[in-house]
Amino acid sequence: LGLELALQALEVPFLRTAVGDRFIHQTLVEKGWVLGGEASGHMLCLDRTSTGDGIVSALQVLEVMARSGRSLAELCEGMQKMPQVMINVPVAATARARLEDCEPVRKAREAVEARMGTRGRVILRSSGTEPLIRVTLEGEDGEQVQQLAEELAAVVRQELG
Repeated sequence: LGLELALQALEVPFLRTAVGDRFIHQTLVEKGWVLGGEASGHMLCLDRTSTGDGIVSALQVLEVMARSGRSLAELCEGMQKMPQVMINVPVAATARARLEDCEPVRKAREAVEARMGTRGRVILRSSGTEPLIRVTLEGEDGEQVQQLAEELAAVVRQELG
């Protein structure tokens, strides 16, 4: 969320895609963009390579530092890291498929999103590798983010756990 807000302030376009570099790659190609990434740190630099490559990403950052004469800390000054909370809710394997159709969870998510406003974000997704639903919240107020994440996780646990 911090990166998104920093890019908005610079009037740099920003889009969210589904999780996974194939979705990021597809969006970059469709938009004619060259840089994309995930919160995990995985980045795609399509002007240098067609797949995610940490060494290429690191070299890109070093190139900017060398050209600008600025340190990494200076380059990151415009970005404020936002508190993030992720709660893994264990569920039966069959419950992961029901996440999208669960009305109480949808309503709880909408209520949390309304309370967080435009400077917060809610991610609810099934793990692709474990019988879990990941409840992730980001926002400016760490205490609020923690409280709302716990409230939403409790609804997920009650309905799907």
